[in-house]
Amino acid sequence: MRLIVTENYEEMSYSAAQETAKFIKENPELVLGLSTGGTPLGTYQELIKLHENENLDFSKITTFNLDEYIGLEPKHPQSYTRYTWDNFLSKVNIQKQNVHIPPGIFKDEKQVLKEYDEKILEVNGIDVQILGVGGNGHIGFNEPNQFLHPNTHITNLTDETIKDNSRFFLNIDEVPKQAVAMGVGSILRAKHIIFIASGDEKAEAVRKTFNEKITTHCPSSLLQLHANLTVILDKKAARLLN
Repeated sequence: MRLIVTENYEEMSYSAAQETAKFIKENPELVLGLSTGGTPLGTYQELIKLHENENLDFSKITTFNLDEYIGLEPKHPQSYTRYTWDNFLSKVNIQKQNVHIPPGIFKDEKQVLKEYDEKILEVNGIDVQILGVGGNGHIGFNEPNQFLHPNTHITNLTDETIKDNSRFFLNIDEVPKQAVAMGVGSILRAKHIIFIASGDEKAEAVRKTFNEKITTHCPSSLLQLHANLTVILDKKAARLLN
């Protein structure tokens, strides 16, 4: 594990973007895993700057999102499809056919889950996964539980996650209760993982992630098994680490 501690969120975002850009330059046909939420926004903004100012090329990049809310149309303001396009992909030269995001509305659940895993396998897995962490240790929407799913699945969001994400909605009742989530197997099979976290509110989750114990009740703790993990934190998120 490689650990980078920065002064603040802005430096964390810059470092994560530079790390991602390094991999893109090494492999212009990179398969990039994308996360959503507040934490990676700065990273995406920095990658957009690199595209605009240094011609960082996304034309042959393939992306896979970690998750999507069930019940939200792609154009819904809080869908992760809309988030990803509005905050990142529409501002770089990526090819639309190379973008993969689980649907939030579908008829055949088994087919949707099967197809998403098959698409990941077709490109030989994810090369670099940008990954945040929830306050309860979830990665993607792989929530704490007695058992975790290796493959793409339907997950019930915990009350804590619903509460945390309610800040993006008008009220907590609007937050979807389920999501399609990439499995921990696909995440851990990524060749490289760039783990990012920022702020006091993530400090306890970061501590539980890297406390030399592994438990499905803190899914992010499984990252300690990964051979190529880069951890980029600001000082506040890192404050409880030894």
